[in-house]
This record gives sequence, C-alpha cells and structure tokens, in this order.
Amino acid sequence: MWGQGHFSKTSAAEGVSFSGIVQMDEDTHYNKVEDVVGSHVEDAVTFWAQNINRNKDIMKIGCSLSEVCPLANSVFGNLDTKKIYGGLFSEDKCWYRCKVLKIISDEKCLVRYIDYGNTEILNRSDIVEIPLELQFSSVAKKYRLWGLQIPSGQEVTQFDQGRTFLGSLIFEKEIKMRIKATYQDGTVIAQAEYGSVDIGEEVAKKGFAEKCKLTSSTNVCEEKKSDPGQFALRNLKSPIPLWGHRSNQSTFSRPKGRLSGRLAVDFKNENDSGNHVTFPKESLAVGDFNLGSNVSLAKIKQDQKLIEENEKLKTEKDALFESYKALELKVDQTAQELQQEKAATMDLAKHLERTLKIPVGTRMKNLAAKVEILKEIRHVSINVRFGNDLSDALQVLDEGCLTTPASLNELEKIWAEYNLAQEKIQTCQNVNEGNILIAKRNEVQQKLCMAVEVFILEIDELPLNKRLKTLQDLSVSLEAVYGQAKEGTNSEEILRKFYDWKCDKKQEFTNVRSETNASLQRLIAWFQKTLKVVFDLSVEESLTSEDTISNIDEILEKTESSVCKELEISVIEHGDADKEIILNTYSQVLQKIRSEESLIAIVQSKYKDSIEFKKQIIECLNKSPSVDHLLSIKKILKSLKARLRWKLVEKNNLEESDEHDGSEIEKIKQEITQLRNSVFQEIYHEREEYEKLNTLAQKWFPELPLLHPEIGLLKYMNSGGLFTMSLERDLLDAEPMKELSSKRPLVCSEVKGQIILIKKGYSVDVDTEARVIQRAATYHRAWREAKEESGLLPLIFLFLCKSDPMAYLMVPYYPRANLSAIQASMPLTLEEALKVMKGVAQGLHTLHKADIIHGSLHQNNVFALNREQGIVGDFDFTKSVSQRTSVNMMVGDLSLISPELKMGKPASPSSDLYAYGCLLLWLSVQNQEFEINEDGIPKVDQFHLDDNVKSLLSSLIYSRSSMTAEQVLKAECFLIPKGKSVTNPEKEVEYVQCKKEEEFKLENLNKYEEKTRNGEADFD
Repeated sequence: MWGQGHFSKTSAAEGVSFSGIVQMDEDTHYNKVEDVVGSHVEDAVTFWAQNINRNKDIMKIGCSLSEVCPLANSVFGNLDTKKIYGGLFSEDKCWYRCKVLKIISDEKCLVRYIDYGNTEILNRSDIVEIPLELQFSSVAKKYRLWGLQIPSGQEVTQFDQGRTFLGSLIFEKEIKMRIKATYQDGTVIAQAEYGSVDIGEEVAKKGFAEKCKLTSSTNVCEEKKSDPGQFALRNLKSPIPLWGHRSNQSTFSRPKGRLSGRLAVDFKNENDSGNHVTFPKESLAVGDFNLGSNVSLAKIKQDQKLIEENEKLKTEKDALFESYKALELKVDQTAQELQQEKAATMDLAKHLERTLKIPVGTRMKNLAAKVEILKEIRHVSINVRFGNDLSDALQVLDEGCLTTPASLNELEKIWAEYNLAQEKIQTCQNVNEGNILIAKRNEVQQKLCMAVEVFILEIDELPLNKRLKTLQDLSVSLEAVYGQAKEGTNSEEILRKFYDWKCDKKQEFTNVRSETNASLQRLIAWFQKTLKVVFDLSVEESLTSEDTISNIDEILEKTESSVCKELEISVIEHGDADKEIILNTYSQVLQKIRSEESLIAIVQSKYKDSIEFKKQIIECLNKSPSVDHLLSIKKILKSLKARLRWKLVEKNNLEESDEHDGSEIEKIKQEITQLRNSVFQEIYHEREEYEKLNTLAQKWFPELPLLHPEIGLLKYMNSGGLFTMSLERDLLDAEPMKELSSKRPLVCSEVKGQIILIKKGYSVDVDTEARVIQRAATYHRAWREAKEESGLLPLIFLFLCKSDPMAYLMVPYYPRANLSAIQASMPLTLEEALKVMKGVAQGLHTLHKADIIHGSLHQNNVFALNREQGIVGDFDFTKSVSQRTSVNMMVGDLSLISPELKMGKPASPSSDLYAYGCLLLWLSVQNQEFEINEDGIPKVDQFHLDDNVKSLLSSLIYSRSSMTAEQVLKAECFLIPKGKSVTNPEKEVEYVQCKKEEEFKLENLNKYEEKTRNGEADFD
C-alpha cells in the first residue's frame, strides 16, 4: 500500500526526527494502530479525530458539563492558555470543554473545543470555570497524513477543495490510524486507512497534497511548512456548521467538527495538559456509524465525481466568460468602424458638394442671402457672446468698490466692549457692585460716543444709497440674461480664465471678420475689373477670358467660406466649455455684488444704530432715566383705589340700612363706575410707562431694575408686559359665572366697555408663581408677535391677590362662541367650519413656532368669532404639558387624546394636531356616529366628505408625524375662493339676533348649563 516502507524498523529503532520537530517513541507508538472517528478537518492533510473507545468518556463529559457549567461563574481577569474551561457553543447552545488560543479583545476570545478539534470566537460571558475533575487531557487528537504536505503556493480554491475532499473521506467515519511519529506539539503523524482505501494516497492522487522530499542526512521526508497566512482570509470567512442537525448522526451527538473551520492555531503540548482521568472502555461497532467499506468506497467515488463535475463546470464558465469578453471587444471594434465610416461618408458628401458644378446664379443668390443675414447680425450687439456684459460688470465693481470703513472696525470693538458692560450690569444683583459697573459702563459709553461721531461723519461722505442702487440694477440685468447662478467659492483663477478666453475669442472673431471683409472686397474688385475690361467693348486693353475667369471659383469659394465662418461664430451657441467659463464668471460677479450689498447693509444697520444711540445718549448721558412719572401714576392709583374702596363701603352701608334713599345709592354707583374707569385708565397709563422703561432697560439702561426695585420693573419684564401689581380683585364689579365654573370660579366684568372674564383659582406659592408668570409670558409673547393674526386668545392682565396666594388672569369674554355652544344651537356649515378651523390652525402654528405645546385643545376651548374667525383659547398655566394632556378630553364619543399619549409618550405638536383633526372631523360630520378602530382612532373613510377635507383628515389622524400646523394652513380645503359662498339671509338674521342677546343681555346663558357641565368650561 502507498506510504508503507518510508520508515524501516532500523530507522524506527534509531528514532528519527523531522528536522528536529518530530520525535519517535519506538517502543510504544511506532506502527501502533488506533481506531478513530474523524471530527474536524483543517486542511487536506491535517484533521482531528476521536478514539472510538472513548465514546463513554464523551458521554460522561457532556453530562457533567451540562450540570456544572450553567451554575459556574464566567471568567474574568487574565485567561490561562494552558487551562481548560467550559465554552457555550453558539450553534446548539451546549457546553463543551475548550482552551483559549488567543485573546482578541477585552470581550472576545478564540477557543478550541479540545474534545472535537474545532475553534470558535466566544464572548467572555460564554466561557466559565470548570472543576478540577474535568481538567484532563482532550479526547480528540490532531493527526497529519504520513508522508504528505500541502504544496507551496497552493491557491485558496484548491485548498478548500482539498479540505472538503479529505472531509468526505474521514468525517464521522471509522478510520484505522497507523502511527508513525508524533510532533512536539502533540500532532500525530499516521497512515490513515478506511477499509481498503489508503486516504493519503487518494488525497495525493487528486493533487491536493504532495509527497514530502527526502533529506539527504536521514533519508526521511521533511515536512514543508505552508504559509498559514495564505489561507487565513478564506478560513476566517468559513461558516460554523450546524453540528446538531446532521443526518446519519452517530452516538457522538456532540460537535463533530467541521469541514470548513478556521485555520487551526497550534499550541505546544495541547493534548498533555490537565490530569488524565481513566474511564472504562466501550467499543463501538462499525454498524453504529452505518459504514460499510464497499458502500463508503462508492460514496467516496461519488464525491470525487461531483468534484470533477464541478471543475468541469468551472472550466466551461471560464470559457464562456472569455467568449463574452471577445464578443464585447468585437462589438466595440465594430462600433468604432461604423463611426469611422460615418465620418468618411460625411467628408465625401462635403467634397461632392464642393466639386459638383452649381450654376453661378444659384451660388450668387445663396451668397447674397448669407451676406444679408450677416448685415443684420452686425447691426445687433453681440457683446453677450463674448462676455462684454460680464467684463463691464467687473469694471463697475472694481471702480466703485466699497471697502470697509476705517472707523467701523474701531466702532465694532468699542461696541462689543459696551455690550459686555451692559450684560454685566444686567446680571448684577448687588447695588454697590452695580454702581461700580455703571461707572465703568459710562466710561466705555464716552468712548463709544466719540467712535459713533467719527463713524457717522465718515458714512455721511459715502454714497451708499447710490452705490446700492447701482449694484441692484446690475444684478437684475445680469440675472435677466443668465438666470440662476450656481454656488461656488470666490476664485481669482476663474476670472483669469475668463479674461484669457475673452481675449482669445475676440482675437478669433476679429480675424474672421477681417477675412470676411477682405474676401468680399476681392469679389467686388473682380466684378468691377471684369465688367470694365472684358465686357466693355470701348476699352482697348484686353485680357484673355481664361486669365480673367479662371480664378472666380476660388474667389467665390473663399468668400462663401469666410461668410459662413462668421455666421457660425455669431449665431451658433457656445460649446459646453465656453458656457462653463461664462457661468462661472457670472457666479463670481454675483458673489461680488452680494458681498458688497451685504457690507452696505451692515454699514447702514450700524449707521442706524449709531444715530439712535447718539440721540438717546445725548438725552441721558451720565444719568439714568427718571421713574418719577411712574411713581406719580402709582400714587394717583393708590388714591383712586382708596376712594373706590370707601365708596364701595358707603354703598354697602346704604344698601343694608332700613331706610335707604334709592337716588343716593344710584348716585354712589355712578361715582363708583367713574372711579373704576379712572383706575383702569391709570392702570393703562402705568402699563405705557412700564413699556417705555422696559424698552430703555433692554436697549440702554439695564440697571433700572437694580436701582429701582420698588417699581417692580423686573417682574413686568419677565411677564412680557402682562403682569400688573396695581389691579386687585375687589376693585372689580364682577358677577359669578356659575354655568362656566365647572372647574374653577369664573367671574364676569366690564372694563372700558369690554366684557372680560377673570379666571380665579390659580393657587400659587413662591415656586409656582414664577412658573405661572413664565408660562403666561411665553404665551403672551407668542400672541404679541402677530396679535389679531396670531389665532390665539389674547391675555389682558395677570395679577396676584394680596390677601391669599391666588393668581388671576383677565381675558376677553366671548359669550356662547365656543364650538360646543355653537354646535348645540346653530351648527356651523362646512364652509364656516373650514374658515374657523383655518384660524385654529394658525393659532397652533403660532404656539408651535414658539415651542409651546397646547395639550388642552377641545371644543370648549376653541372659539368661532362671528362664525368665521377661529381662535385657540389659553390653557391652565399652573400645569405642565404632561399634566394638561393627562385629562381625557372627549368630543361626542371621540377621544381627543392621541394614540402616542395613551401609550405614555410625551406630548408633541403632532398630539395637538390629532386633537385638531378630531375636532375638524366632528365639525364635518356633525351628529353622525363614529366608527372607532381598536386603538381608538376614528375611521375617516366611512363618511362622504369633500376629497380635500378627507385628505387633510387622513393626514392629521393617521400621518401626524409628517404634518405641521404650517402645512395644515396650506391645505387645499382652506383655499376657498372669495365670493364663492352664498349666505342664507334667514340664518344671518337669526345669528345677528342671537349675537345681540349674547353681548348685551346675557339672558339665556343658563340654557346651556347642563351641556357645558359635561365638558370643560369655555376656558381651560
């Protein structure tokens, strides 16, 4: 059999070595035969196998590990490469003994399952300590085919095929191993036989391995080392096989190895570590593996046939690919030949056109037509074609270019110093420190005054407006010709290329035009001379017709060519390269224009600020503004409120007396009304004075709140002008509104002819007072940006009660104008509902733009003024957004709480839009019943609605994450043409009557008491 005879008994007795690597124990191991089962293949000559007698050992190891490892601690610290651990195999989630081969990272380790031979990368959490009784030598051994080696320079594909082929011969098969030698690292050199098949001989026949070369000194084969890095990449990509799902499983039900595992990393004395534990031997019959030598040999031949067919198919694939490449090359060559033929044909056509005789009359007629066109073109300016407009623009920009004024830099520096001084004063809370900072600020202020004077004088000498007008006109004229400019960086190289291109084009055009003029002059001269000399009989000088006529063809052809060339240059569009140069230059010109315009804007803005600063400082230089006027107003208010209280007491006394005079009480009531009006008039005067001081404090004198804490300016500023300390609850002639007080007491009063509501019951302490003021101020500022166009309910005053910790909010009162009341009495038409809801969308847009989530939008908090202007009511300023959205608000049977809020997610603009969409749906379908999904979302498709309305509702209810209030405002259903609607006169009269009753009599409010009790009041 092949492979026998390489070691003689003599050489065995002497103990040979493979270049100092292999040692022989001739007494106990040489030619010893072991029955093993293959478990893992590394390459075409190297594999791992388990002794068939140790089946019982494997069973016991598996049982022990399954009991010990789940309760064991994961490894930590430094891992010992000589120690045996328990590893959790990723494919079947069972525990096996392993050794650490390499630490890859803090969390990853490369391990070898020592009882099977395969390797895997595991997390540290999947590696555990195992007890000492399991620390014995491995069941699997590493074997190498005797006398064979991997050829040097073997390709990866052949390497994989060799590994697969060896696996088909030994994997899970009973093999006889005739031991020849042992490496120092424990690798056994052996001759492998499977039945009558010599496995090494089969591997060598297929060319996956070669015989070792014999050394001259020992006449034994020396193992050549193949480069392990050659196949490292391939092996790292090889998948881990599913060991637990193979067919024909034997009693070795644990991992049996793999055919395509990673390239093994050998460690010295791997099989000798740990204590050896002896288990009783139990033989396995060949039948247990379902292996017969004849059947297995047929299987081997079948596998070899499949490999050969695979190689054949690969060869055919390579041949087809080469054929495809050849055909592709042939197609390219054919295309080039066709292009050449096309060019040759065109050249031939031009040649024939030139050589064919055309009647002189026809040629002259064609030439005359072209000359006529050329005359028209020459009368039209062609400056654009050569970029003259761009060069003129560049000349304008260079000649009158505005540079940064010399005084501007100094002014900016001092102004920054001044702003820093103002910020320090604004944040100061100590009067003494504030005085020091004010003194320093005043010094900087003096310097700033001087710098402002210099700057103003310099700017007054500059023609800024005239220059700006020139730049704007230049920009408009260029944009009309070239359109939109592309973005780009400022580059002098672009301008240099433009000037070079313009110079070349101009020179070319000049040459062409000169040539055209010369050709036409020659043609004219020829005709004059020929007519005079040849055809004039009176002229004695004569020329032969041959000399005269022979050169007319040449003159005509030259003239035609020159005229056509000039027409081509004048008419035909620029090429891509020319267009790119022109557009790049145009972009540069626009950038220069925009840059200078920006500089002018900066200078003008700073000039405006300087003029205002100069005006203000002249009035208040080295002194703060006076607060005496405000204090005098407060003094007047104090006196008026005292008189008003006295009159109120006097009226109460008269009303309680047994014999009171009605006329006297009426007189006192009139005086009380006059005093109330005077109080409110002075309160409004006080607000005006506060607003003046607020402006001064924000722009010029931040020390005002610090120097005059008694006027309460800081609280006014923090509230956005909403807070007042002069208004008190007992000064108002307020009537309780029981029908609107389901949540908190509301009272109604009249101030300067306007009906107002006072929302009481905002219980505050030191901490919540600041939060209430801050939330109300943020809302008020959002409203003040657009006021009537904001779509929000305005806030009139916010004030506190001196006797108890309560905050009061004064707002306008719109009787029976909320959606709940309107829909209960006279429902809105669809057109009216769309007008109202457009205003509500504007209100949400105003809030969301100010980063405010309403969180309390419902039918009682949305108002339809005059049945066409929708506004959003305010909310409870003592509550946070999450607290406001925690209330389950309903409109009919429909919940206004969005699905994400029900799932516990935070409120967002989209949750406001969901409530908005539900309200719009409620208004659109009125009294129809809703069909609700499992998640509480209404079904829109069940209703017959306008397509635009249905589209908006679907977006609001189902796709809110992609919608914003600004997009809602632009919805198609809100774009109602003016004059489209036709009002119903009867309804209009009825509405006017209702409105008069609501505004002036307020007689029928109790009619809706029960309806409003079920929901929130008009104001949340």
